[in-house]
Amino acid sequence: MSQAAPAPETTARTLAGKVALVTGGGRDIGRACAMRLAAAGAAVAINYHSSAEGADSAVEEIRGRGGQALARQGDMTSDTDVAALVEDTAQAFGGVIDILVHVTGGLVARKTIAEMDVAHWNRVMDLNTTSFMRVIKAALPYMSDGGAIVSLASQAGRDGGGPGAVAYGASKGAVMTMTRGLAKELGPKIRVNSVCPGMIDTDFHNVFTKDEVRSHVANITPLKREGTSEDVANLVAYLASEEAAFITGANIDINGGLVFS
Repeated sequence: MSQAAPAPETTARTLAGKVALVTGGGRDIGRACAMRLAAAGAAVAINYHSSAEGADSAVEEIRGRGGQALARQGDMTSDTDVAALVEDTAQAFGGVIDILVHVTGGLVARKTIAEMDVAHWNRVMDLNTTSFMRVIKAALPYMSDGGAIVSLASQAGRDGGGPGAVAYGASKGAVMTMTRGLAKELGPKIRVNSVCPGMIDTDFHNVFTKDEVRSHVANITPLKREGTSEDVANLVAYLASEEAAFITGANIDINGGLVFS
């Protein structure tokens, strides 16, 4: 539904020699992040839950261009799966992880407070917030000085989200607060930032947002379009690089000017 500016023919190799782990990397924003990090020179481990085809094809493309990549299935709400993913990544790429990009998450379902039960609330929190803690805790022993963590928060973390998204908005607001706290706790060794996407053309909105709502949002956005996964991936790659060396604890909006913070 969206038309982004054409990608440059060449990408500066700002991440040459780095090792990146991307959770939720089998489709949409996660896959775009994996591809963008690889284009910048990083070796990339791609975690996926159910999007095996997207993850495997990303690995094939990266290797076809002379890069290094692997794909691993795993549930980031499982301590066992998280530990296995991190250990496999470190072993495959020299024992070090330089960049962690945590994309894992989702709305699950639109439910008002009256409609939801505690099980739904806990599932959303586990998927979006606790998974972030799990992956960071497992990866920290392998992360290098000068490392970078970038998480996917959301515009919903700022404005509460749309109808039936209270649990999702709260979980992403928690990710934003974690970002600030972790920046203080892990600095100066590791920088921690998050991005807050608005309306991005992904399966998230294909499933949970009506077409007329998407068209309306695009029309009232100053840039008059939805964002793309590549738009978000470009910002993530910048935050992961030394070009962003003095940025930490930031939750950066990427919404085409729809919401200013």
